[in-house]
Amino acid sequence: MDLEVLEPGHRVEMYISPTCPYCVQARAHFDARAYPNTVYDAQNDPAHRAAMFAFTGGDPTVPAIVVDGAYVQSGWGSPPRG
Repeated sequence: MDLEVLEPGHRVEMYISPTCPYCVQARAHFDARAYPNTVYDAQNDPAHRAAMFAFTGGDPTVPAIVVDGAYVQSGWGSPPRG
């Protein structure tokens, strides 16, 4: 799934660390396109961290991006970093 050209109508969720520069970039990407997204603090909230690990198979890389309930990727950029 190409997150650069994601069409409207999808539900985007991001598990982030508030100070992660790649998380800031991912949030800015979706916000600049007025694309609705929900952000969860996986660094400071143990329940959200556990949910992120369930999607990523234990990968701690943020942002972890979930679209329509399906895990898409961890990290941001080309190649994804986080």
